[in-house]
Amino acid sequence: MRRRMMMVASWKSTLFVILQWVIQCAVCRDVTLPPGPLFRVAGFPMALPCVVSAYEGPRTQDFEWYLFRDDSGGKQMGVVSTKDQNFPYAPFMNRVKSSDVRIERDSGDKARLVIQKLRPEDQGRFECATPFTDSVYLGNYSDSVTVKVIPDTLQISYLRSLTGQPVSEGAELTLKCSAGIQSEQLTHLSVMFGKRSGADGEVEEIISVDKMLGVVPGSGGSYTKRYDDGEITLEKRNGEGGRDQYVMKMSRLQPEDTGSYFCEASQWIRDPDRSWQKIAQRTMDIGNLTVQRLAESVSVTSTPRGEVTLQIGSPLVLTCDVSGLPSGGNSGVLVQWMKRGSGGSDVEVEVAQVRPDGVVQWGDDLSRVSGGSVEKVAEGVYSLKLFSARPLDSGVYQCVVSVYAGRPNPKASTAPTVTQKSAGVTVNLKTKDVLVDAVAGLPRGPLLQRGSTITLLCNVTVTTTGPAQVQVQWLVRPIPERLIARGQSPPSESLLPVLEKPRLVAALSYDGVARIYSNGSEVSVDRLSSVSYRLRVHAAAVDDQGLYTCQAEAFGQDPHGGWYNTGARAEAPEVTVYLYARPADLLLIPVAVGIASALFVGILIVATVTCCFMKQLAKQRARK
Repeated sequence: MRRRMMMVASWKSTLFVILQWVIQCAVCRDVTLPPGPLFRVAGFPMALPCVVSAYEGPRTQDFEWYLFRDDSGGKQMGVVSTKDQNFPYAPFMNRVKSSDVRIERDSGDKARLVIQKLRPEDQGRFECATPFTDSVYLGNYSDSVTVKVIPDTLQISYLRSLTGQPVSEGAELTLKCSAGIQSEQLTHLSVMFGKRSGADGEVEEIISVDKMLGVVPGSGGSYTKRYDDGEITLEKRNGEGGRDQYVMKMSRLQPEDTGSYFCEASQWIRDPDRSWQKIAQRTMDIGNLTVQRLAESVSVTSTPRGEVTLQIGSPLVLTCDVSGLPSGGNSGVLVQWMKRGSGGSDVEVEVAQVRPDGVVQWGDDLSRVSGGSVEKVAEGVYSLKLFSARPLDSGVYQCVVSVYAGRPNPKASTAPTVTQKSAGVTVNLKTKDVLVDAVAGLPRGPLLQRGSTITLLCNVTVTTTGPAQVQVQWLVRPIPERLIARGQSPPSESLLPVLEKPRLVAALSYDGVARIYSNGSEVSVDRLSSVSYRLRVHAAAVDDQGLYTCQAEAFGQDPHGGWYNTGARAEAPEVTVYLYARPADLLLIPVAVGIASALFVGILIVATVTCCFMKQLAKQRARK
């Protein structure tokens, strides 16, 4: 029994010692380095992070680095220390003084050994040690990691350099860079195209192929959106000599793309802790690029210049020259011929246009489709031809050019990059004097009644030399109500009602084609003689009465036999057309009144008789 009690006491004592050791180790010092081996490239930077935890003493700990070279037989060599300036051994003394070898602190208990240019003889086991500051010596005060220095095999080159010569906004840019590595270790390669701009040389990543062969657009500027829109692409192609070719294309350069371009290749390796580390990097400057704004380079001129005077029927030829367009033909160009001042009006109208896809469209005057042409004569040269000029073709012509930089087929909603106009060309046409006079009237006859035919005559006189034809239009507007009652003073002008615009009823063109615009009664129009034109409204209704007028336009004949609008016109004074009621309609009034009266009297008599009969019947029942 006693022996058993002694064994229990011994077991408890052992357990207490173990628990005390566990508790102490839970707070004992711990120095850690990344697990190895680590492969790094000669000639490039290396950083080894060292972390100390669970320590006592000041929060800012000191660090000492040692190297056990592979060729030193296991001998220790001091590299650098945060405590002792004389700590480095001779091979590292000058490197520490030049900061090629140094310690960089991340915090009081985290520091990194940085070797700016790793050398082959730096291969070996690096040890990070922390001097003793604890009350009890517990834990590990150092840790080590093996570093393998591998040769530099990273290669990079570019196909052609940028000359710095200005290129137009919207032009295409293609840059080619070759890169490769030949390493016995499993390493990956990434390639990035970038740009430096501004006075401080700010670096912007445009696009890259990352270490996992994924294409990644730069996060700065508008590169992500332009990549999503397909304006920036990066393609990897198989190359020769162990180097692949990387091709970056920017389909639509913008002014902010001005800068110094470079290509950067990086070599990556995956450490034992599964983290990726960049172990080598090379950068090649490709050259400077200046993107000139289209507003500064595009210019539009038209010929002939100034003023042109032509005979009626002569051909009119205008040429539009566009210079400073982006090279490569990847920009859409919209060319419009605009005209103003026709017929004394300053309203600008479109004569014709050539769309970016080459399709020609004419303006409102569709008669020009067969009487003219618009075509692209050469690169940047467009012509407008009117085979037989007419008086209405006179005015001031301008060539308006809209350029869509980098968009050969822009959408209708796409805003142009720049729009430029040429100077105006004044086109005058020698016209002969033409005088037109028009008089409208109702022929003599009985008063017009509802259901009868309204007949209106328009007599037109044209005074000119040579052949002439007349085009006539008939218009009507409602008869306005009396504006002034008898005995009242006239109202102010602001109180007068606004008169309705005339409504087009019918027209007879100069070539004899009749057009009817009325959607009510049956209407016809014809020509009675060379000077007289007639409008008839059959079975007229109340809606057909109103103030009628006729408008006459004179057409002349050009030397080629074609007819043109001379611009001379006249409008006849308005004629009031009022429709009276027919006699049959008037007889309906007394008949209707008589029927209504008879019905009223009959109903009154029946009601009276019925009432008296019911009263008499009620008295007889009461007697019984």
